[in-house]
Amino acid sequence: MAEKEKTGAKKSIEAVKKVRALVKKMYEDGRREREEGGKVAYCMTVCGYDEILRAMKVQPIWTENYGALCAVKRDAERFILKAESEGFSNDLCGYMRCGLGFDAMRSELGGAVPPNAPDGGMAMPHMLLGCSFACEPRYKWYEAVRHYYPHVPLFNYDVVVPPVDADLGEIREYYVRYQTEQFKELVKFLEKQTGKKMDFARLSEIIMYSESTMKTWYESYRFRAAIPCPMSSGDHFTAFVPAFMMLGTKEAMDFYHELYQELKYRVDHKIGVISEEKYRLLWAGGLPPWHTMWMFNYFEDKSAVFVRETREAYNPWDPFEIPVSLDDPIRYLAYRSFLRATDKYEEAKRTKSWHGVAEMLMGFIRDYKLDGMVMHATKSCRATTIGQIHIKNVIQRFMNIPALQLTSDIVDIRDFSEMEWKAEIDAFMEVLENFKRRGREV
Repeated sequence: MAEKEKTGAKKSIEAVKKVRALVKKMYEDGRREREEGGKVAYCMTVCGYDEILRAMKVQPIWTENYGALCAVKRDAERFILKAESEGFSNDLCGYMRCGLGFDAMRSELGGAVPPNAPDGGMAMPHMLLGCSFACEPRYKWYEAVRHYYPHVPLFNYDVVVPPVDADLGEIREYYVRYQTEQFKELVKFLEKQTGKKMDFARLSEIIMYSESTMKTWYESYRFRAAIPCPMSSGDHFTAFVPAFMMLGTKEAMDFYHELYQELKYRVDHKIGVISEEKYRLLWAGGLPPWHTMWMFNYFEDKSAVFVRETREAYNPWDPFEIPVSLDDPIRYLAYRSFLRATDKYEEAKRTKSWHGVAEMLMGFIRDYKLDGMVMHATKSCRATTIGQIHIKNVIQRFMNIPALQLTSDIVDIRDFSEMEWKAEIDAFMEVLENFKRRGREV
């Protein structure tokens, strides 16, 4: 059978071109680990348990990533249709429908991987690890998976995010203690499933290693403030994979060191993404349309480069000091989770924007000298779509900057119209041109 159409954006960065091989290896590692008697778990990104899994030698299978992979290769539709035939609504998360369709097919095949599944398919899990962060599918998805694999144990836990107007000094200890308890219960679950005790010294070492990796990633992205920009969002939506799916590994560390050196070289030699950079854009909301990543190149053909992305689009966290010793690595992870969730809260209170994400984006607009922002409203991802217009309005209360909101889905191409997108982008570029011509004065 011929390989399905691929629609990824053209890459500018040599290091980023190597990520495809890392992704293939990731799925191969899952299958090999299963065959050799190791433990494999279905996992969600940004649950904060990456280092815990590495320390317990549990091989993660990132089910959301598999949905994106299928969409990029234009091979998601058969899995989505299968999930919908099983009774799952087409309003549900595209990642979720793709994954459930895959598992429904495998169940019908008696455990065999569906034919020609991208990258050989996901390994059969020994356990399911969900969390409450960001959206309800992260908590409910794996409960639905157990319809097909009732023998596979499930563990769901809370990743808490306090409201922006909270008194952080008053609530901090409560939230950190609660998150610590959640992580401790996860460790107990993993110890039961693996038959091994947690090596907390090893966990501390992995945390230090992963923190160093994340810092290198963050520092490499600071080069993107240069004019011309050395790397676009089209590259970013591949470059994030080692940090989100391979954290705590040598592969991830090596990748971001290489990325850092390449971006530094490009800045030192004034090498941009395109030959003539007229417009610098912000990916200001929503996950990308994995089925149509050529969209970034369409903007580049019009002299526009996406220079930065919102945090919800798989970005590195701002560095901060964690006032907790690694002598207690579980509490350290809990404290880190709290600080990541609240790092822009005090600034949002001070400016009275009352929105942490808006504060972060306004910082990008200032520091990276951005001319416009684009958002992606996705039918099946309410968590990254609800609030986009509010964020836009908050930002435009403080800054005179044009914005465009495109609409489709992260995985399901049935919600996408190429003709409409091109027309909307073309019109937005005219707005940008007029905006640049007259300057930012209101």
